[in-house]
Amino acid sequence: MSIIDDTLAAIDADAGQALDRLFDFLRIPSVSASPAHVADCQRAAEWLVAQLVAIGFDAAIHPTDGKPMVVGTIKAARRDSPHVLFYGHYDVQPPDPLDLWRSPPFEPTLETGPDGDRIVARGASDDKGQLLTFLEACRAFQKFGGPPCAITVLFEGEEEIGSPSLPAFLADNAKRLSADVALVCDTGMWNATTPAITTALRGIVADEVILTGANRDLHSGVYGGAAVNPIHVLARILGDLHAADGAVALPGFYDGVEELPDEIRTQWEELDFDAAAFLGEVGLTTPAGERDRTPLELVWSRPTCEVNGISGGYSGEGVKTVLPAKASAKVSFRLVGKQNPDKVVQSFRAFVTARLPADVKAEFRGHAGSPAITLPIKNEALRRARRALEAEWGKPAALIGCGGSIPIVGAFKRDLNMDCLLVGFALEDDAMHSPNEKYQRTSFHKGARSWARILAALAA
Repeated sequence: MSIIDDTLAAIDADAGQALDRLFDFLRIPSVSASPAHVADCQRAAEWLVAQLVAIGFDAAIHPTDGKPMVVGTIKAARRDSPHVLFYGHYDVQPPDPLDLWRSPPFEPTLETGPDGDRIVARGASDDKGQLLTFLEACRAFQKFGGPPCAITVLFEGEEEIGSPSLPAFLADNAKRLSADVALVCDTGMWNATTPAITTALRGIVADEVILTGANRDLHSGVYGGAAVNPIHVLARILGDLHAADGAVALPGFYDGVEELPDEIRTQWEELDFDAAAFLGEVGLTTPAGERDRTPLELVWSRPTCEVNGISGGYSGEGVKTVLPAKASAKVSFRLVGKQNPDKVVQSFRAFVTARLPADVKAEFRGHAGSPAITLPIKNEALRRARRALEAEWGKPAALIGCGGSIPIVGAFKRDLNMDCLLVGFALEDDAMHSPNEKYQRTSFHKGARSWARILAALAA
């Protein structure tokens, strides 16, 4: 047998113990958003260091102004092997609402589902189960002389709150973290039996606008009709953000937006995507957005402008006939291609300001943004990883887009000049960030086997 065959057999033989390790990890309530769980985040970092050391890594905790980073390194079996950086995060979302969980969120259970056994716990899919697929592959390689690639791992504890400590850490540790390619396992499969590599991530930028009219809330019977109502003004402006055909109406918004390559468009058309089922699952029937685009294009390769929240006036029970002094809205933009986050925000603010009537002032509160990321489909690491995934799953890996954003991918490109391979084993129904989050046992087991094949392919 070859080394890769021996490694895969070792992963199979160790499947029960691997599940036990994952359950131990999932029992740590490492909720980064809650001050009550600071010690738990520290405990999760320490748990990871212990696991890394046990399988031959030189690993340590690195304090930050927030939650600690975990960095580990291990040499390859051969000196001329490539060097990879693997990224994951050990923090999880808050488990609320607790009453909707079938079992306690930090007491992992194995349930039987329509697609086989599923691991149910907060963090099972995002990102503890995904992270451990890679470590289990490394554990198996260690039994046969070590991994085929030199590996650096970076695990953070603030991904779920926007990674505030990460930029400074990357800047201070650029040399230590430098590698030939970064591997990120925070994405998903196309379906339960078809692996995928994400080649495009939308970027994101958000802004908040607060409109102020009078110097206090007013009685609508005394001032109504004579005084300007900031909610009316805000509603008109927000309504103007989109044209009748669904396109975003901000001047210059589509600057840098590129059309899909024919090869990618053709592959997406061949995917068994059921748009009716996609919308039907959430109680909808008709695609919104740009009228001349398919639903897959709309969520993977087209930019968006969405109003995420509106506030103003009285919103409690009953009626209060108030004319509010203030009204606000939170707006976010998903970006594609070469769209510039700063220019999009500037255009939005100019759009709002130009539509303000007399006596209404606008204040803006910006939030950090990140540009879109695209991995060239001619990339050699992509080609090798795709071949390795096909060997494990028995069918070609789909090259897909992702409607969400993973800021670390942009940071790796911008700060470390590294492309990322985005390979994950989550499924659409994993309920990430929701009650009863789960991870298929097949995803966990075959995910480890997949990483073993990918590392071997990258080193070949």
